[in-house]
Amino acid sequence: MPLKYHRMQLPREVIIGNKVIERVAEICRRLGFTESALVVAGSKTYDIAGKTVRGLLEEEGVEVNTFLAQSATVKDVQAIEKRIKALKPKVVFAVGGGTKIDVTKLSSANQEVPFISVPTTASHDGIASSLSSVKGFKKPFSVMAQAPIAIIADTDIITDAPWRHIVSGCGDVIAKISAVKDWRLAHEEKKEYYGEYAASLALMSAKLVMQNAQLIMSRKEEGVRVLLEALISCGVSMSIAGSSRPCSGSEHLFSHALDIIEPNNAMHGEKCGVGTIMMAYLHKTDWKRIRETLETLGAPSNADELGIEKEDVIKALQMSSTLRPERYTILNKLNLNREDYEKLARRTNII
Repeated sequence: MPLKYHRMQLPREVIIGNKVIERVAEICRRLGFTESALVVAGSKTYDIAGKTVRGLLEEEGVEVNTFLAQSATVKDVQAIEKRIKALKPKVVFAVGGGTKIDVTKLSSANQEVPFISVPTTASHDGIASSLSSVKGFKKPFSVMAQAPIAIIADTDIITDAPWRHIVSGCGDVIAKISAVKDWRLAHEEKKEYYGEYAASLALMSAKLVMQNAQLIMSRKEEGVRVLLEALISCGVSMSIAGSSRPCSGSEHLFSHALDIIEPNNAMHGEKCGVGTIMMAYLHKTDWKRIRETLETLGAPSNADELGIEKEDVIKALQMSSTLRPERYTILNKLNLNREDYEKLARRTNII
Protein backbone atom coordinates (compact mmCIF):
# COMPACT_ATOMS: atom_id res chain seq x y z
CA MET A 1 0.00 0.00 0.00
CA PRO A 2 1.53 3.41 -0.97
CA LEU A 3 2.44 5.80 1.82
CA LYS A 4 -0.14 8.56 2.30
CA TYR A 5 1.22 12.08 2.46
CA HIS A 6 0.29 15.71 2.10
CA ARG A 7 2.28 18.74 1.09
CA MET A 8 2.98 21.56 3.57
CA GLN A 9 3.43 25.08 2.25
CA LEU A 10 4.64 27.63 4.79
CA PRO A 11 5.54 31.33 4.41
CA ARG A 12 9.28 32.06 4.34
CA GLU A 13 8.89 35.58 5.70
CA VAL A 14 6.27 36.96 8.10
CA ILE A 15 6.62 40.56 9.24
CA ILE A 16 4.09 42.27 11.53
CA GLY A 17 4.24 45.76 13.00
CA ASN A 18 3.72 49.46 12.44
CA LYS A 19 5.03 50.87 9.17
CA VAL A 20 6.42 47.47 8.06
CA ILE A 21 5.05 48.13 4.58
CA GLU A 22 8.12 50.32 4.15
CA ARG A 23 10.22 47.12 4.17
CA VAL A 24 8.56 45.63 1.09
CA ALA A 25 11.61 46.19 -1.16
CA GLU A 26 13.93 44.71 1.45
CA ILE A 27 11.83 41.54 1.62
CA CYS A 28 11.76 41.26 -2.17
CA ARG A 29 15.55 41.53 -2.29
CA ARG A 30 15.90 38.86 0.35
CA LEU A 31 13.59 36.53 -1.55
CA GLY A 32 15.25 37.27 -4.89
CA PHE A 33 12.37 39.14 -6.54
CA THR A 34 14.29 42.06 -8.02
CA GLU A 35 13.13 42.06 -11.64
CA SER A 36 9.37 42.35 -12.00
CA ALA A 37 6.15 42.24 -9.96
CA LEU A 38 2.39 42.46 -10.42
CA VAL A 39 0.38 44.26 -7.72
CA VAL A 40 -3.24 43.09 -7.42
CA ALA A 41 -5.51 45.31 -5.35
CA GLY A 42 -8.96 46.84 -5.25
CA SER A 43 -9.56 50.48 -6.09
CA LYS A 44 -9.67 51.40 -2.39
CA THR A 45 -6.85 49.13 -1.23
CA TYR A 46 -4.63 50.39 -4.04
CA ASP A 47 -4.90 53.88 -2.56
CA ILE A 48 -4.46 52.54 0.98
CA ALA A 49 -1.38 50.39 0.38
CA GLY A 50 -1.00 49.23 -3.23
CA LYS A 51 0.32 52.58 -4.41
CA THR A 52 2.95 52.49 -1.65
CA VAL A 53 4.03 48.95 -2.57
CA ARG A 54 4.39 49.93 -6.21
CA GLY A 55 6.35 53.09 -5.43
CA LEU A 56 8.78 51.37 -3.08
CA LEU A 57 9.47 48.59 -5.58
CA GLU A 58 9.97 50.99 -8.46
CA GLU A 59 12.48 52.94 -6.39
CA GLU A 60 14.50 49.71 -6.27
CA GLY A 61 14.36 49.31 -10.04
CA VAL A 62 11.67 46.62 -10.07
CA GLU A 63 9.33 46.68 -13.08
CA VAL A 64 5.85 46.90 -11.58
CA ASN A 65 2.41 46.51 -13.14
CA THR A 66 -0.96 46.68 -11.42
CA PHE A 67 -4.33 44.99 -11.73
CA LEU A 68 -7.44 46.31 -9.97
CA ALA A 69 -9.77 43.43 -9.09
CA GLN A 70 -13.44 44.25 -8.61
CA SER A 71 -14.57 41.20 -6.62
CA ALA A 72 -13.69 37.59 -5.83
CA THR A 73 -15.13 35.56 -8.68
CA VAL A 74 -13.83 32.97 -11.12
CA LYS A 75 -13.88 35.71 -13.79
CA ASP A 76 -11.54 37.84 -11.67
CA VAL A 77 -9.20 34.88 -11.26
CA GLN A 78 -9.19 34.30 -15.02
CA ALA A 79 -8.52 37.99 -15.71
CA ILE A 80 -5.56 38.04 -13.33
CA GLU A 81 -4.21 34.82 -14.84
CA LYS A 82 -4.37 36.43 -18.28
CA ARG A 83 -2.37 39.36 -16.94
CA ILE A 84 0.20 37.05 -15.34
CA LYS A 85 0.61 35.13 -18.61
CA ALA A 86 1.19 38.34 -20.56
CA LEU A 87 3.55 40.06 -18.09
CA LYS A 88 5.36 37.03 -16.62
CA PRO A 89 6.10 38.70 -13.25
CA LYS A 90 8.51 37.01 -10.83
CA VAL A 91 6.11 37.63 -7.94
CA VAL A 92 2.52 38.78 -7.43
CA PHE A 93 1.44 41.01 -4.54
CA ALA A 94 -2.05 40.64 -3.08
CA VAL A 95 -2.93 43.97 -1.46
CA GLY A 96 -6.28 44.14 0.28
CA GLY A 97 -8.78 42.27 2.39
CA GLY A 98 -9.93 38.70 1.99
CA THR A 99 -11.37 38.93 -1.52
CA LYS A 100 -8.28 40.41 -3.17
CA ILE A 101 -5.99 37.95 -1.42
CA ASP A 102 -8.23 35.02 -2.38
CA VAL A 103 -8.30 35.79 -6.11
CA THR A 104 -4.58 36.51 -6.15
CA LYS A 105 -3.53 33.33 -4.38
CA LEU A 106 -5.62 31.17 -6.73
CA SER A 107 -4.60 32.89 -9.96
CA SER A 108 -0.91 32.93 -8.99
CA ALA A 109 -1.08 29.27 -7.95
CA ASN A 110 -2.63 28.32 -11.28
CA GLN A 111 0.21 30.11 -13.07
CA GLU A 112 2.88 28.76 -10.69
CA VAL A 113 4.08 32.19 -9.61
CA PRO A 114 4.72 32.95 -5.90
CA PHE A 115 2.64 35.61 -4.18
CA ILE A 116 3.12 37.93 -1.23
CA SER A 117 0.19 38.75 1.06
CA VAL A 118 -0.19 42.39 2.12
CA PRO A 119 -3.43 42.49 4.15
CA THR A 120 -5.18 45.81 4.68
CA THR A 121 -7.68 44.22 7.08
CA ALA A 122 -7.65 41.32 9.53
CA SER A 123 -11.12 39.93 8.82
CA HIS A 124 -10.28 36.22 8.39
CA ASP A 125 -7.46 33.66 8.21
CA GLY A 126 -7.22 33.78 4.41
CA ILE A 127 -4.34 36.25 4.74
CA ALA A 128 -2.02 33.32 5.48
CA SER A 129 -3.71 30.12 4.34
CA SER A 130 -3.21 28.09 1.17
CA LEU A 131 -6.98 27.98 0.59
CA SER A 132 -9.01 30.40 -1.53
CA SER A 133 -12.70 31.29 -1.32
CA VAL A 134 -13.88 32.42 -4.75
CA LYS A 135 -17.45 32.75 -6.04
CA GLY A 136 -18.44 30.95 -9.21
CA PHE A 137 -17.63 27.37 -8.27
CA LYS A 138 -20.36 24.81 -7.65
CA LYS A 139 -19.99 25.06 -3.88
CA PRO A 140 -19.36 28.11 -1.64
CA PHE A 141 -16.45 26.67 0.35
CA SER A 142 -12.71 27.08 -0.23
CA VAL A 143 -10.48 25.44 -2.84
CA MET A 144 -6.78 24.64 -2.59
CA ALA A 145 -4.46 27.31 -4.01
CA GLN A 146 -1.08 28.15 -2.45
CA ALA A 147 0.29 29.72 0.72
CA PRO A 148 1.94 33.14 0.48
CA ILE A 149 5.73 33.08 0.28
CA ALA A 150 5.70 36.14 2.54
CA ILE A 151 3.22 38.14 4.64
CA ILE A 152 3.64 41.85 5.30
CA ALA A 153 1.04 42.92 7.88
CA ASP A 154 1.26 46.62 8.73
CA THR A 155 -0.61 47.23 11.99
CA ASP A 156 -1.04 50.96 11.24
CA ILE A 157 -2.94 50.15 8.04
CA ILE A 158 -4.99 47.35 9.60
CA THR A 159 -5.96 49.41 12.67
CA ASP A 160 -7.21 52.20 10.38
CA ALA A 161 -9.59 49.82 8.58
CA PRO A 162 -13.25 49.67 9.72
CA TRP A 163 -13.27 48.05 13.15
CA ARG A 164 -15.90 45.57 12.04
CA HIS A 165 -13.16 43.76 10.09
CA ILE A 166 -11.19 43.17 13.31
CA VAL A 167 -14.34 41.85 14.97
CA SER A 168 -14.93 39.49 12.04
CA GLY A 169 -11.34 38.23 12.29
CA CYS A 170 -11.88 37.44 15.97
CA GLY A 171 -15.02 35.45 15.13
CA ASP A 172 -13.14 33.46 12.51
CA VAL A 173 -10.40 32.57 15.00
CA ILE A 174 -12.82 31.66 17.80
CA ALA A 175 -14.54 29.30 15.33
CA LYS A 176 -11.51 27.00 15.59
CA ILE A 177 -12.90 25.73 18.90
CA SER A 178 -15.75 23.84 17.21
CA ALA A 179 -13.73 23.14 14.05
CA VAL A 180 -11.09 21.20 15.99
CA LYS A 181 -13.78 19.28 17.88
CA ASP A 182 -15.40 18.31 14.58
CA TRP A 183 -12.04 17.17 13.21
CA ARG A 184 -11.35 15.08 16.29
CA LEU A 185 -14.83 13.56 16.02
CA ALA A 186 -14.23 12.60 12.38
CA HIS A 187 -10.98 10.95 13.41
CA GLU A 188 -12.61 8.96 16.19
CA GLU A 189 -15.68 7.84 14.26
CA LYS A 190 -14.54 7.80 10.62
CA LYS A 191 -10.77 7.19 11.01
CA GLU A 192 -10.05 10.48 9.21
CA TYR A 193 -6.49 11.78 9.47
CA TYR A 194 -6.09 14.04 12.52
CA GLY A 195 -2.98 16.13 13.09
CA GLU A 196 -2.42 16.86 16.76
CA TYR A 197 0.05 19.66 16.09
CA ALA A 198 -2.13 21.47 13.54
CA ALA A 199 -5.18 21.10 15.80
CA SER A 200 -3.28 22.41 18.84
CA LEU A 201 -2.01 25.42 16.89
CA ALA A 202 -5.52 26.38 15.75
CA LEU A 203 -6.97 25.83 19.22
CA MET A 204 -4.24 27.86 20.91
CA SER A 205 -4.98 30.75 18.52
CA ALA A 206 -8.66 30.69 19.52
CA LYS A 207 -7.83 30.61 23.22
CA LEU A 208 -5.41 33.54 22.93
CA VAL A 209 -7.98 35.70 21.15
CA MET A 210 -10.58 34.87 23.81
CA GLN A 211 -8.14 35.63 26.62
CA ASN A 212 -7.19 38.95 25.03
CA ALA A 213 -10.65 40.15 24.00
CA GLN A 214 -10.44 43.26 26.18
CA LEU A 215 -6.96 44.09 24.88
CA ILE A 216 -8.15 43.72 21.28
CA MET A 217 -11.11 46.00 22.00
CA SER A 218 -8.75 48.67 23.34
CA ARG A 219 -7.81 49.23 19.68
CA LYS A 220 -4.14 49.41 20.53
CA GLU A 221 -1.44 47.91 18.34
CA GLU A 222 -0.74 45.20 20.92
CA GLY A 223 -4.27 43.82 20.60
CA VAL A 224 -4.20 43.92 16.79
CA ARG A 225 -0.91 41.99 16.91
CA VAL A 226 -2.54 39.25 18.97
CA LEU A 227 -5.27 38.86 16.36
CA LEU A 228 -2.86 38.98 13.39
CA GLU A 229 -0.57 36.38 14.93
CA ALA A 230 -3.60 34.18 15.64
CA LEU A 231 -4.90 34.51 12.06
CA ILE A 232 -1.48 33.72 10.62
CA SER A 233 -1.09 30.74 12.98
CA CYS A 234 -4.46 29.43 11.80
CA GLY A 235 -3.31 29.73 8.19
CA VAL A 236 -0.13 27.83 9.05
CA SER A 237 -2.15 25.13 10.84
CA MET A 238 -4.08 24.48 7.62
CA SER A 239 -0.85 24.23 5.66
CA ILE A 240 0.48 21.72 8.18
CA ALA A 241 -2.76 19.72 8.09
CA GLY A 242 -2.94 19.80 4.31
CA SER A 243 -6.58 20.85 4.49
CA SER A 244 -8.88 23.39 6.16
CA ARG A 245 -9.89 20.83 8.80
CA PRO A 246 -8.30 22.51 11.87
CA CYS A 247 -10.02 25.80 11.05
CA SER A 248 -13.29 24.96 9.35
CA GLY A 249 -16.02 22.70 10.68
CA SER A 250 -19.76 22.75 11.25
CA GLU A 251 -19.69 26.46 12.17
CA HIS A 252 -18.20 27.30 8.74
CA LEU A 253 -20.80 25.12 7.02
CA PHE A 254 -23.45 27.17 8.82
CA SER A 255 -21.80 30.35 7.49
CA HIS A 256 -21.65 28.92 3.95
CA ALA A 257 -25.33 27.95 4.15
CA LEU A 258 -26.23 31.51 5.14
CA ASP A 259 -24.23 32.72 2.13
CA ILE A 260 -26.58 30.71 -0.09
CA ILE A 261 -29.81 31.61 1.72
CA GLU A 262 -29.15 35.28 2.41
CA PRO A 263 -25.91 36.48 0.82
CA ASN A 264 -24.06 39.64 1.91
CA ASN A 265 -25.93 40.15 5.17
CA ALA A 266 -22.90 39.81 7.43
CA MET A 267 -19.17 39.22 7.29
CA HIS A 268 -17.73 35.71 7.16
CA GLY A 269 -16.20 35.78 10.64
CA GLU A 270 -19.37 37.24 12.16
CA LYS A 271 -21.44 34.33 10.85
CA CYS A 272 -18.83 31.81 11.93
CA GLY A 273 -18.86 33.27 15.44
CA VAL A 274 -22.62 32.83 15.77
CA GLY A 275 -22.33 29.34 14.32
CA THR A 276 -19.65 28.47 16.89
CA ILE A 277 -22.02 29.26 19.76
CA MET A 278 -24.49 26.64 18.53
CA MET A 279 -21.90 24.03 17.54
CA ALA A 280 -20.14 24.40 20.90
CA TYR A 281 -23.51 23.68 22.55
CA LEU A 282 -23.86 20.49 20.50
CA HIS A 283 -20.30 19.48 21.42
CA LYS A 284 -21.18 20.09 25.11
CA THR A 285 -18.43 22.69 25.51
CA ASP A 286 -18.58 26.17 27.09
CA TRP A 287 -20.83 27.91 24.56
CA LYS A 288 -21.78 30.63 27.04
CA ARG A 289 -18.18 31.81 27.35
CA ILE A 290 -17.92 31.94 23.57
CA ARG A 291 -21.06 34.07 23.39
CA GLU A 292 -19.81 36.34 26.19
CA THR A 293 -16.47 36.80 24.40
CA LEU A 294 -18.21 37.75 21.16
CA GLU A 295 -20.33 40.25 23.09
CA THR A 296 -17.18 41.71 24.69
CA LEU A 297 -15.71 42.15 21.22
CA GLY A 298 -18.88 43.80 19.95
CA ALA A 299 -19.43 40.92 17.53
CA PRO A 300 -22.89 39.61 16.60
CA SER A 301 -24.13 36.86 18.90
CA ASN A 302 -27.65 36.31 17.55
CA ALA A 303 -29.73 36.43 14.37
CA ASP A 304 -30.92 40.01 14.86
CA GLU A 305 -27.35 41.28 15.17
CA LEU A 306 -26.39 39.37 12.03
CA GLY A 307 -29.30 41.03 10.23
CA ILE A 308 -30.97 37.76 9.28
CA GLU A 309 -34.42 36.29 9.87
CA LYS A 310 -34.91 33.65 12.54
CA GLU A 311 -36.27 31.23 9.95
CA ASP A 312 -33.07 31.62 7.92
CA VAL A 313 -31.03 30.40 10.90
CA ILE A 314 -33.06 27.19 11.01
CA LYS A 315 -32.84 26.75 7.23
CA ALA A 316 -29.08 27.24 7.36
CA LEU A 317 -28.71 24.66 10.13
CA GLN A 318 -30.73 22.15 8.09
CA MET A 319 -28.63 22.82 4.99
CA SER A 320 -25.23 22.79 6.72
CA SER A 321 -24.65 19.05 6.92
CA THR A 322 -25.51 18.59 3.21
CA LEU A 323 -22.99 21.07 1.75
CA ARG A 324 -19.92 18.86 2.15
CA PRO A 325 -20.97 15.22 2.52
CA GLU A 326 -17.32 14.18 2.84
CA ARG A 327 -16.78 16.46 5.83
CA TYR A 328 -18.06 14.66 8.93
CA THR A 329 -19.10 16.97 11.79
CA ILE A 330 -21.27 16.96 14.90
CA LEU A 331 -24.25 17.71 12.64
CA ASN A 332 -23.79 14.39 10.83
CA LYS A 333 -23.40 12.50 14.09
CA LEU A 334 -26.58 13.88 15.69
CA ASN A 335 -28.70 13.95 12.49
CA LEU A 336 -31.13 16.53 13.90
CA ASN A 337 -34.50 17.51 12.43
CA ARG A 338 -36.07 20.93 11.96
CA GLU A 339 -37.63 20.97 15.42
CA ASP A 340 -34.27 20.06 16.99
CA TYR A 341 -32.53 22.89 15.16
CA GLU A 342 -35.14 25.39 16.30
CA LYS A 343 -34.66 24.24 19.90
CA LEU A 344 -30.89 24.56 19.50
CA ALA A 345 -31.16 28.11 18.18
CA ARG A 346 -33.55 29.09 20.98
CA ARG A 347 -31.55 27.47 23.80
CA THR A 348 -28.42 29.34 22.73
CA ASN A 349 -30.36 32.62 22.34
CA ILE A 350 -29.54 32.87 18.64
CA ILE A 351 -33.26 33.37 17.90
